[in-house]
Amino acid sequence: MPEDHGVAPARPAATVMLLRPSAAGAAAGGMEVLLMRRVESMGFAPGAFVFPGGGVDGRDADGNLPWTGPGPAEWAERLGTDVPMARALVCAAVRETFEETGVLLASEPERAGGDAITVDTTTADWERDRLGLIDRSRSFTEVLARRGLVLRSEWLRAWARWITPEAEKRRYDTFFFVAELPPGQEPRDVGGEADLTQWCDPAAVQDEWAAGRMPMLPPTIASCAEVAERGTLDGVWEARRDIVPIEPEIREKDGKVWAVLPSGVEFALG
Repeated sequence: MPEDHGVAPARPAATVMLLRPSAAGAAAGGMEVLLMRRVESMGFAPGAFVFPGGGVDGRDADGNLPWTGPGPAEWAERLGTDVPMARALVCAAVRETFEETGVLLASEPERAGGDAITVDTTTADWERDRLGLIDRSRSFTEVLARRGLVLRSEWLRAWARWITPEAEKRRYDTFFFVAELPPGQEPRDVGGEADLTQWCDPAAVQDEWAAGRMPMLPPTIASCAEVAERGTLDGVWEARRDIVPIEPEIREKDGKVWAVLPSGVEFALG
């Protein structure tokens, strides 16, 4: 009889639904969401379309991180965590988005509370910092402080919290955020974990998944549908979300594997 090692712990993680006005429907308030297709060699969700994000690093909870907008204590209330974890999750969301797309949700402090300032992260020195964050030779606090920048937590909104089912060997406790693409910035294929990055109409994502053209996990499908229901970027920004853990249950039915949400909604996995 194989040895039972119990349920794997869920690692704290953060992900960002990066949104922008739709080129086709900007006048009507249309929007697009950034999705990245994970390379087939990845240990978790290979080939799946995901939002930029990843696991929390120990240094993400650094209390010296330059910061503006709602503070860690306010984020702790929104996310339902303690203050150090809230600080780490917000930092991880911004750091991972930069590592994987080159988009930086930060600005000069004198612009905090005003219009967004364009930060050009395509230069060679920014690329060295980005790679240093990936190999953990540099901390996000160091990168921002040296450049006189502050993390703009007011550019984020808490959206959801999903926990990988207990049946999985690799599990994450992932907090989902939304953010609008800062003016003057564009995502780049730089992270190495994805082989395709594309903007999508969130209202079309579920149909693409159902047709087999875009493999995705239930949290991605559900989050895109929820964003699409808000109709516009303003609608997304004004949404009031209760951040409660959602942990699907894995069941077998009719020869298929299903992820069943607490609400009863089912997603076929195979």
